[in-house]
Amino acid sequence: MSITTEAAWLSADQQQVWRRWLDVQAGLPAALHRQLQRDSGLSLPDFDVLVQLTDRPDGRIRVSALAAELQWERSRLSHHVKRMEARGLVRREECDDDGRGWFVVLTDPGRDAIVAAAPDHVREVRELVFEDLTPDELAVLDSVTTKVLARLAGRLG
Repeated sequence: MSITTEAAWLSADQQQVWRRWLDVQAGLPAALHRQLQRDSGLSLPDFDVLVQLTDRPDGRIRVSALAAELQWERSRLSHHVKRMEARGLVRREECDDDGRGWFVVLTDPGRDAIVAAAPDHVREVRELVFEDLTPDELAVLDSVTTKVLARLAGRLG
């Protein structure tokens, strides 16, 4: 099939939605990052790491599992965790069971930081994403993102 065939291009409606999706994908994280920096001194990646840790009862996760959850390369995660460790938000601990792996562990200052940052962050997410959506629109957004994520999981899994 050549690139000039009809099937190769998005329809006008699809292209409009796709470009808006890309604008949201770029603009939303940028806005959330600015809000977190302004109000708490955390970056959006800091917050993402801290969320993963606070979601676990013991506040710890293996580096490989954290990289998978965040969909980050291990090298990116390693560099970021080192910066967070220097600020006292997390610490690294060797895995007792294999000696090669590491845990990322939430510290008390890290827990304090996310507890302080979360209310303003939630308020910003609500304002930017959910405030003007009707319950029906929310259900459609949920359905669409669920379908896209399922396709991604099928390709990545």
